[in-house]
Amino acid sequence: MDEKYIIGIIAVVIIAVIGGFSLMGGSTSVERADNELVVCPDSHGEEPEDGFDPILGWNYYAEPLIQSTLLKMTRNMEYKGDLATSWENNADFTEYTVKLRDDVKFTDNSTLDAEDVVFTYNEAKKSGASLDLSSMDNATVVDKTTVKFTLNKPDSTFIDKLAYIGIVPSDSYVNGTYGSNPIGSGPFKFVQWDKGQQVILEKNTDYYGTQPKFDKLTMVFSQDEAAFNAAKNKEVDISAVPLTYANETIDGYKMYLMDTIDVRGIHLPVVNNTGETTEDGSPIGNNVTADESIRKALNYGINRKSIASGALNGVGVPNYDGIAHLLPWANKDAEIKDGDVEKAKQLLKEGGWEDTDGDGIVEKDGLKASFDLYYSSSASERQAIAVTVSEQAKEFGIEINPKGSNWDEMDKIKNCQPIVWGFGSTDPSTMWSEYYSDQAGVGYNNPAFINNSAVDAHIDAAMTSDRNASYSEWSKASWDGTTGISPKGDAAWLWVGEIKYGYFVDESLDISNDTALLQPHGGDVFSNIYDWSRTSSIKK
Repeated sequence: MDEKYIIGIIAVVIIAVIGGFSLMGGSTSVERADNELVVCPDSHGEEPEDGFDPILGWNYYAEPLIQSTLLKMTRNMEYKGDLATSWENNADFTEYTVKLRDDVKFTDNSTLDAEDVVFTYNEAKKSGASLDLSSMDNATVVDKTTVKFTLNKPDSTFIDKLAYIGIVPSDSYVNGTYGSNPIGSGPFKFVQWDKGQQVILEKNTDYYGTQPKFDKLTMVFSQDEAAFNAAKNKEVDISAVPLTYANETIDGYKMYLMDTIDVRGIHLPVVNNTGETTEDGSPIGNNVTADESIRKALNYGINRKSIASGALNGVGVPNYDGIAHLLPWANKDAEIKDGDVEKAKQLLKEGGWEDTDGDGIVEKDGLKASFDLYYSSSASERQAIAVTVSEQAKEFGIEINPKGSNWDEMDKIKNCQPIVWGFGSTDPSTMWSEYYSDQAGVGYNNPAFINNSAVDAHIDAAMTSDRNASYSEWSKASWDGTTGISPKGDAAWLWVGEIKYGYFVDESLDISNDTALLQPHGGDVFSNIYDWSRTSSIKK
């Protein structure tokens, strides 16, 4: 989950320079033809250190552009074939067989076949850099157009993994150098990567699928003010900007606010700090949040609508359990009446927390209800969430100290200190990684150390059911009427809201918003790039 878990997502933090002009406010216009695109694709994250290599994390969960995937998700969350012509699983979801097209070539003119798919998936499992392939034992070649995936446990969500990894050529792939000069079979081919600035792609005229209508695509990696200025100075066709710019206007551009499944929340460790550490020596547990009355008070006392209108700039959607409302396993029964300060105070009192010294902070057995809340300093909306939660919690006697940090630092304290996280995926197995008991402390999984047998049982049932039937079990992991991870149950997280993604789009460009896919964590503005068209000439 989050930045370390999705390191390959196409979100890159660079102040870019293109062709001698500065995105930080230069006034020179970019000269580009109508059949060319210049895009600032996202506003948060880091430039991929390993380049555009799917094995090392490039753009999983999103359209990889340079490479092809086995499947593609449709707008209604069903799958269609890309490289795959058919796919099937056995009865207990421990084996998947995929048939491939036989007419696909890489941009070096070599033929893509089963060997390349097997190589890509087996190497991606070894690297562990992108997709969680822990349920896969291995991929094997059946014949040139058939691949078999053998799993070590039932996993009905493995079909999602067939849509997330771009396929690389097994014969020419070299770990460590491929990412700087990638060869693929996708709709665009790699031209050049100016590190710290941009990547340039050209249309792959040999692409087997629907051809994009643009001959050249330049991705400029910028963030925040630089991304806003890139549009303001008419240097780009599309610029993704933070929510702080959602209500701004730019002459010649439309603002598209896209619904997403990207949720923001704070994990609250449910175990005490007894001195125990993870295998890598990181401390486990928090003596304040381990008390359920603290977690419940936060969930009932915090006003999510206020956060949506303030920290999320009026374009957020309240969320209570980390499952975005657009997902088919969303659980309306998990919702509560929040912003109830008096209820929060009552919960604390019933839990034995009282302000005995009159400083406004409740305590119990000599322990103050005080803890630090970490957030990524590069994410403005997370800072705003941390500050707002801190201010609201004071009203019912809990002291929260917001602390800006980076992921290298937060990696060391993630199992003992609350952090503002972000995640969102069309793959429901993210709930397994976040909430399943045996995932506690495994990498970035289950940082709250949730251990709820009923939640585990619902997840197990979901993993052994076909996709549509599994939705009710994923939903019950949130709240089944008796227990769950939501505020009514363990309240192991303080989920606060779903964000939207803002894109300034040049008025000459039609990005066919009605065909865009659900936006996952990190975004995927290119999800329907095949439908984009220039409806008028660019205004100079």
